[in-house]
Amino acid sequence: MPVHLGDVFIDFEADSTQGKLKWHDFIEGSWAILFSHPDDFTPVCTTELGSVQVLIPEFEKRGVKVAALSCNICESHKAWIADIVAANKLSVDDLAYPIIADPQREVAHALGMLDDSVKDDKGMPMTCRAVFIIGPDKKLKLSLLYPASTGRNFGEIIRVLDSLQMTAGLSVATPANWKSGDACMVLPTLSTAEAKEKFTKGVDVMPVPSGKEYMRFTPDPR
Repeated sequence: MPVHLGDVFIDFEADSTQGKLKWHDFIEGSWAILFSHPDDFTPVCTTELGSVQVLIPEFEKRGVKVAALSCNICESHKAWIADIVAANKLSVDDLAYPIIADPQREVAHALGMLDDSVKDDKGMPMTCRAVFIIGPDKKLKLSLLYPASTGRNFGEIIRVLDSLQMTAGLSVATPANWKSGDACMVLPTLSTAEAKEKFTKGVDVMPVPSGKEYMRFTPDPR
């Protein structure tokens, strides 16, 4: 069965553009992102992998390891990198993160990310545009599935990472359209009195017609 939120993420061994990779060893002690793409030498995928390379400093700043995956063989991945670099006008000759080869679709099948609507020249389904964010405890914190026709917004993935990392250790949640530095919301598990004692930057309670005190905001506590 596909992995669910809160489950320990699967471990696997596979070839990659940076050599043999054992997933749990690779991510040991870190936040991590595994993202899949449908096929090498395709236009949308080329823009996506280039975008990830540009954002590597942002991922590193957050202590996040990144890896890509598709059903292509490793030799295909390596040959494609030159196109990714050229098309995205990157200032490097190689990518700073591995692209994992999954030609037998073992990882893709285990994670439920095969897309029957997109097939290779042999009629085999390809991987969709999946995103898995895994915490230092090796548990799945977030998963996203995009169709092949829609490229991902990796700026949004950075925003989600900021929310996940902050809310993992504090009694707060992030409201719609939140971005790093914005006010957070106090969890319902804390009373207003407890929240005011815990959050020294202050707690604002928004009045609502029901009279219930659940719309409570506090400045970014970090």
